[in-house]
Amino acid sequence: MKPKNCLIFGGSGQIGRNLIRKLTKNNIRVTVVTRNIHQKSYIIKTQGNAGYIDVVEANIYDEKKIRNLFSKADICINLIGILFEKNKGNTFYNIHTLFPSLLAKLAKEFKLKNFIHLSALGINDAKDSDYAKSKLEGEKNILNNFSIATILRPSVVYSVDDNFTTNIMTLLSRLPIFPLYYSGKTKFTPIHCSDLSDIIYYVISNNINSKIIECVGPEVISFKNIIERLLILINKKRILLPMPYFLASISAKLFQLMPNPLLTEDQLRLLKYDNILSKKYKSNFDIGLPSKKYFDKEVKKYSYMWREGGQFSTEKYLSKDNN
Repeated sequence: MKPKNCLIFGGSGQIGRNLIRKLTKNNIRVTVVTRNIHQKSYIIKTQGNAGYIDVVEANIYDEKKIRNLFSKADICINLIGILFEKNKGNTFYNIHTLFPSLLAKLAKEFKLKNFIHLSALGINDAKDSDYAKSKLEGEKNILNNFSIATILRPSVVYSVDDNFTTNIMTLLSRLPIFPLYYSGKTKFTPIHCSDLSDIIYYVISNNINSKIIECVGPEVISFKNIIERLLILINKKRILLPMPYFLASISAKLFQLMPNPLLTEDQLRLLKYDNILSKKYKSNFDIGLPSKKYFDKEVKKYSYMWREGGQFSTEKYLSKDNN
């Protein structure tokens, strides 16, 4: 039997919005917790059927308010994560380690049917990354506090609303030379946002508990090949230049001084490690839910915005694949 009330943390991002649409279409009520209801409420409430979405404002450090929300929930989903640290409060340790631990404790206290936590693929090997270490410690705390939790480890997630393909295509459209860190050899298994939402819904509807599931797309693609494919999709030619580590490190130090850095030193360290199946845990393919969306075909649906002419590009309308 499907749970009727789902409590979601981090529901305003690309994964959260896609998931809300999926859940509400299947008659699951969601309560979405956000830090700023004035900025995010309209975005969230337009994602699903009327009457199926409640938006609540709460800070992740407000344990009393969060505790009250658990009293009405059947299941909790944590999608909150950061790629870089901004200030003393917004740290990897606080967001990836302490907060998930609190949610797991409350899930146990209120006897929830499941607690689904979104982690990240490839974190076992990246022992020199603060991001990866905080994610691993968070997983450990979750399982210690709520042993039947389900942890999902996706590879890089992409869609028209992402900060991955869209940022890269923006840079490729403006820069004559694009740097390749580690010669672009790092491997990824990109998964489309809607495929990841299908996996989360599958976990909920089939009462899957006590598992770590690696979530990947149908293709293994090197970083260099991702760039090459995006260049074809936006009809650009650029020089792809392998960057020595010492230069990459200097650029990362400079970038991380920006409010929203393109690259940090920790991300540079993380890029050393492949983002593919470890084969130590089950994957979405193993549980009978293979990813169906292929990178080139999906990105092509929105890549026209970075071609010559942007949204008015005639290629969008002349392409046979868009009919």
